[in-house]
Amino acid sequence: MRARAGASRRWKRKRMLKKTEGYWGAKKRHVRRMKEALMKSGKYAYFDRKKRKSNLRMLWITRINAAARLNGVRYSDLMKALKDANIQINRKELAEMAFSDLESFGRLVELARKYIKQTA
Repeated sequence: MRARAGASRRWKRKRMLKKTEGYWGAKKRHVRRMKEALMKSGKYAYFDRKKRKSNLRMLWITRINAAARLNGVRYSDLMKALKDANIQINRKELAEMAFSDLESFGRLVELARKYIKQTA
């Protein structure tokens, strides 16, 4: 009689069962569907880890723009003026400042205001 995976197959299935805990229907009962679900969820997790970075950048830009508009400046003009004024602050820190400390953000806008080209 030949060996047919036996204990190692059971361990593999138990490991998959642990990972598919909370799944619905055949995805948590049938080994083939478990494997498919795990492959797909792993793919989604990988792509979403990459996507998170662009989502956070969009959030930071939105917050900076909202705070800049309160100070009468557009986002693009503010970023250009900060660059011209040689104020090196990244969008994450700028967004945090705009969100939690609007007063100091306003002072930063005032520093950059003389570098903003007036159009109209």
